[in-house]
Amino acid sequence: MKTQIGDTAGRIWKALQDKDEIAVSQLPKIVKERDALVYQGLGWLAREDKISYRVDGNKTYVSIVK
Repeated sequence: MKTQIGDTAGRIWKALQDKDEIAVSQLPKIVKERDALVYQGLGWLAREDKISYRVDGNKTYVSIVK
C-alpha cells in the first residue's frame, strides 16, 4: 500500500508541475486514481512540505511550495 501511495503522490506532483494550482476535488480524475489514494498522496506531499493548500469558498486548491 505504501508503494501505491508513493506512486500516487508522484503523479500528483507531476500534475502540479504542469499546472500552477489544482482543485483537490479534480485530482482523482486528473491522476486517474481512487479518492482515498489521492488524499493519502496529498498527505504524503504535505508531510514533506512540498505542497500548500488554499481555500476559496467551499473549494480547496493545492499547489507546489515554491
